Amino acid sequence: MPDRVPPGRLDGMLQLSGNRPPGPHSPDGAFPQPPLRAGHLRVTYDPRPTAVREARATVRRHLEEWGLAEGRDAPEDLVDTAELLVSEVTTNALLHSAGRFTLTLSAAHGTLRCEVDDSGPRPPRVREASGAEHGRGMFLVAALARRWGCRQEGPGKTVWFELGTCACDGCGRRQP
Repeated sequence: MPDRVPPGRLDGMLQLSGNRPPGPHSPDGAFPQPPLRAGHLRVTYDPRPTAVREARATVRRHLEEWGLAEGRDAPEDLVDTAELLVSEVTTNALLHSAGRFTLTLSAAHGTLRCEVDDSGPRPPRVREASGAEHGRGMFLVAALARRWGCRQEGPGKTVWFELGTCACDGCGRRQP
């Protein structure tokens, strides 16, 4: 069962940034302040073949619950893009860490942030799109997300990406 944090709770947002208060100069691009009335979710998955499908379904369901799936203010393809990118980063966590992984979603300030924590030691690499069957996941993340990154803490890592949640000019687009 997902662990839901009531809107505006600082302790829930500290989980999002590795149990330390996010700051304006944080290297991983964390929010400069805890968002108020934000959607927030944290779910841990066991390393089994159905985990990626479950993570995609969780993302779709919660974006719909948070009102980000439709309406004039939401980007037309937000849910589909979020599902695709979550699928890529959770597949990497499943394949390369061989352990449990945690998906954290947070929606606030016009941004959907997704973080996947796993025990794998190696950061992801962006490979060129080619005819190969594997290795294109982070290429898609780099191409479709506004921003993305990886931070390593201890033996594991956190891969994160952000998408814009409003349809206004430039909100959902990749930032240079």
